[in-house]
Amino acid sequence: LRYFLVWFLIRGIYLLYKHLKGTKIKVAREFVVQFFVFYVILLFQLTVFRGEYSITNVYIELRPLSEVNWQPFTETFKLTQGTSLFDFYYNLYGNIFWFIPLGFCVAYLSQNNHPFLRTFFIGLFCSIAIETMQFLFRTGIADVDDVMFNTTGALIGFVLYEVYFLLKKLFSKQTSRREAV
Repeated sequence: LRYFLVWFLIRGIYLLYKHLKGTKIKVAREFVVQFFVFYVILLFQLTVFRGEYSITNVYIELRPLSEVNWQPFTETFKLTQGTSLFDFYYNLYGNIFWFIPLGFCVAYLSQNNHPFLRTFFIGLFCSIAIETMQFLFRTGIADVDDVMFNTTGALIGFVLYEVYFLLKKLFSKQTSRREAV
């Protein structure tokens, strides 16, 4: 929360400066920017700096790359052999759902600037960054499945943005037709 508050203060000063220079602030876009920053901070807090770890008390621990699960779906399928399928569902759907907001926000903020490619690469980069930090700081298990599921979640977020954009366009056309009549 304190990292977001620092961001919020700095962003507020920046927006005040832009407003004083006569630039119009788009409220909806600014809301998405604020949500996106809060979401990314929360995402890294819950995936990398969880529990007793924080940015101030982690350290890099060198270990062999053989500790990374490089084989797709191996560990995920092992989770189906447990006493409960909860871990399997949490691993699969949790990794996907956690990245849907990222995909939606990146697409929304990119709009006409190659949103699919940006969403794909930012989703991929964020996932790899999380897995790398979990490996280096030993705060989680680095797994190629997580990267694939997270990136899939980001792409689902992109699709949801496209549906939102099409619905918005459709409703604005219907509203303008009614006003013309």
